[in-house]
Amino acid sequence: MIVTHRTKYRGDTMEGKERREKILEILKTSTRPISGSELSKQLGVSRQIIVQDIALLRAVNKNILSTTKGYVLYYQEKEKVNRCYLVKHTTDEIEDELCTIVDFGGKILDVIVSHEIYGQIVTDLIISTRQEVYEFVNKIKTKKTVPLKELADGVHLHTVEADSEEILDRIEQALKNKGYLV
Repeated sequence: MIVTHRTKYRGDTMEGKERREKILEILKTSTRPISGSELSKQLGVSRQIIVQDIALLRAVNKNILSTTKGYVLYYQEKEKVNRCYLVKHTTDEIEDELCTIVDFGGKILDVIVSHEIYGQIVTDLIISTRQEVYEFVNKIKTKKTVPLKELADGVHLHTVEADSEEILDRIEQALKNKGYLV
């Protein structure tokens, strides 16, 4: 007689599926990012379980982004275009660079650096207003954090989303005029 064992992973339980559906519902109805700690309190599980659930949801193509403020479900309301800009500037110029992008109608989706040991590191930003720029820059200052760009001698990429190629062209020209484009 052959006996087979099926391992049931915690994430595969009905309880796990229901919890992930609740996470999606919370994110769909929220008007702001929701932190992992807040989700763990609402659902009565550890933050680590939430992190695992988010990873499982991302694996099935749910557009969940991790921002500095928490998790958001990302929808494109209409067709958008995006472009990556390779830039380099000082830490003091971060605010000006990001404000330049949002002032011209761009949404900064992420920051990407290429590290000689770790390879490509991507972090979601989701910044589309000056207020969000100020909050981001303030967080860097108050938390005494080193910006990710410092891992690559200041050189980094931003993926920027906009309503049209013309807007992306204007952003590119403005970044070039300020000497930020590499």
